[in-house]
Amino acid sequence: MPNVKPSTVLGRQLGDELRRFREAASLTTQDAAEVLDCTKGKISRIENGHVPVRTPDLNALMGAYRVDDDDARKRLEALARKANRRRREGWWHQYDSVLGDAYRDQIELEAICDSVRTYQVQLVPGLLQTPEYGRAVTVASRSWQSPDEIDQFVQVRLARQERLTGESPMEFWAVLSEGVLRQQVGGPEVMRGQLEQLAALADLPNLTIQVLPFSRGAYSGMFGPYLLMRFPQVASLDLVLTETPTGNIWIEREPEVAHYRALFDDARMSALPPTESLRLIQHAAKEYRP
Repeated sequence: MPNVKPSTVLGRQLGDELRRFREAASLTTQDAAEVLDCTKGKISRIENGHVPVRTPDLNALMGAYRVDDDDARKRLEALARKANRRRREGWWHQYDSVLGDAYRDQIELEAICDSVRTYQVQLVPGLLQTPEYGRAVTVASRSWQSPDEIDQFVQVRLARQERLTGESPMEFWAVLSEGVLRQQVGGPEVMRGQLEQLAALADLPNLTIQVLPFSRGAYSGMFGPYLLMRFPQVASLDLVLTETPTGNIWIEREPEVAHYRALFDDARMSALPPTESLRLIQHAAKEYRP
């Protein structure tokens, strides 16, 4: 059987939950190691999300930790399955050569989350990009050099968009700074096509797009970009992804996640309502016509 690398983020979340149950049962890592007939180091690696947890081991640990609540057991089992199998089963596996670990984690989590909320300062979110816009962003990033790598990465962007229109589509709420509409990514023609697509996507029942105009001035949530992910069944799994020039950073601690929830709420309250936002997007698209 191939060695399946678990999702780092999902693995850490599972490990955190197991550690909390172990501590609630007043057991040490040595006690847990005796349950699995393994070393304390393996228990530490499980709790840090560095190794997958096999179903028999998970069942043994839940028994030792006295996890009797059916909902809790189902939550842990579901999380373990997703952490251990998601990479092997996902469509993105075929693009491993162009996907870094952080981006692969993001795609894996998009596949199982039920909602994403994002604030963007300068770029259209990847899930809403046209092929031409996505290509211009990919080329400008200088992370991929060969035409084949660029083509594959653009294909990944497009495949991700199935989460908005496929079976059981996620809810997606984007607050875009007006700068997103004004930054000419790929030139006027590409921008016109991109903004026209944004306007068309606004009709999807699971999609909300708001624009935060320059005239709003300073506000607490203006420092971005970031996105929040919410997951079904596993409430404690809510995560924040912040984007930086040198790589993405996952934020998992609940107090910090709650802070980003408040920032997003401030951004959406400061932004134009969806109907007014749509009019602004349509007006900006017309400005790019020759």
